[in-house]
Amino acid sequence: MSDIFRFKQFNVNQAGCAMKINTDGVLLGALTMADAPRTILDIGTGTGVIALMLAQRFNNCHIDAAEIDKTAAQTAKINFANASFAERLALYPSSFKQFFTDHPNKRYDLIVSNPPFYINSLESPGVGKALAKHADNDFFERLIYNAAGALAADGLLWLILPLDTAKLVKTLAGVNQLHLQRNINIHSYPESAPHREVLVFGKHQTLVQQTELVIYDKPKHYTQQYQELLKDFLTIF
Repeated sequence: MSDIFRFKQFNVNQAGCAMKINTDGVLLGALTMADAPRTILDIGTGTGVIALMLAQRFNNCHIDAAEIDKTAAQTAKINFANASFAERLALYPSSFKQFFTDHPNKRYDLIVSNPPFYINSLESPGVGKALAKHADNDFFERLIYNAAGALAADGLLWLILPLDTAKLVKTLAGVNQLHLQRNINIHSYPESAPHREVLVFGKHQTLVQQTELVIYDKPKHYTQQYQELLKDFLTIF
């Protein structure tokens, strides 16, 4: 199987990356909305797919992408360099904590992350996959604290998370004066319970928008809603 995942406007090499392109990542890249963002930060960019999708969607933005895993960071750097919008993408091979320490004055109109989500659970085999999938106790405390400090006044933080982690993050956001503005429940099938939540936080308190997204209407058959969302990216649509 080829390590190259081909999108309509760019390709993503996944060679050596513990976490391959997955539904969570492409959903976040396609769902994220903001009002003409000029500065974007992708925390834990992995292969760089979310940053690349956002660069395609918002053509006047500059995107910084931080990645702690050295192999993934190098792969993302190559993927960025090979994209037609390479000049608007910058890769930082560091943890998000180190990134914020090194750039304390940067402010972003949009911050996105598909973060590790297994907390206090059995680690996956392999260091790379453990970094990509598992978080320690205070990971989300640090993530929300730092993101809140780096958001511009009208900036937005978009995250995709399992339900139990989403509950924790909502609490942490409130502690850091971030308000939930939108909550998108992700379902595999129309009749199934949600298995992911996309959370959108900002510094202003507003009426929370509650919406749903269903991926399949039957096994191996994507809903029209999902196809419409990904038609500008995935070659199968």
